[in-house]
Amino acid sequence: MQRTVSARMEIDLTGTSDLIFSMAPAVPASMVEETFSFVVDGSGVEAEELVDRHGTRLHVLEAGPGRMLVEYQAVVTGRLAPATVDPIDAILYTRPSRYCESDSLSPTARAEFAGLSGHALLAAVRAWVGERLAYVPGSSLPTDGAARTLMARRGVCRDYAHLVIALLRALDVPARMVGVYAPGLSPMDFHAVAEALVDGEWWVVDATGLAPRQSLLRIATGRDAADIAFLTNHRADLTLRSLQVMATVDEFSVDEPGALVRLG
Repeated sequence: MQRTVSARMEIDLTGTSDLIFSMAPAVPASMVEETFSFVVDGSGVEAEELVDRHGTRLHVLEAGPGRMLVEYQAVVTGRLAPATVDPIDAILYTRPSRYCESDSLSPTARAEFAGLSGHALLAAVRAWVGERLAYVPGSSLPTDGAARTLMARRGVCRDYAHLVIALLRALDVPARMVGVYAPGLSPMDFHAVAEALVDGEWWVVDATGLAPRQSLLRIATGRDAADIAFLTNHRADLTLRSLQVMATVDEFSVDEPGALVRLG
């Protein structure tokens, strides 16, 4: 399998800002080629790469004021090895988090999914969330969590993932959020899915069903959207003027909803 991914964004910086980008595939992706550039008003800016415990690659830099152009492209071959399981993960990813209020949603989860466990539970939660939410671009706020999403009954991929994660955690299943490149996604953008720990392995759960899970390429992994943002800034304000994302694969898969898929 060969996946080609790219992202391009234009940003207006009002002043000197600390910027953190999460756009590159996580390690240990097998790169055939990779280019990353940061340019402010025509001058290049160097970034430092940091790698977190899940292999998320963060590119950190100071820049501004001015118009910034960020361009990324990579070709990745093969599939990543299945995500490792750290005993700490089973603790961290069963706790409530800012956008995944599993404590608040515990009564709903226990009432709706009583008696289910394992992969049957993952399938039931995926179907339940998919049936109750409408995918409506622009319908949610960046501060919306799983509880508000359930009340609104609509959202985008991050909202679907938050609700899936919160319901699973409420039932003592470790679950986390993953930012991915998603060949086949329409409209194309960065995508977010849930990952759940069952039988000692991490499995992809995507209630949107918008892209084949077999082709997804991991970018960032964390508790919720706060941990996997493609851009974080501190000190000065910024305006994201444009964002274009592209992801293609040479072997397109037909995803069966009931199939068990690990992110690779």
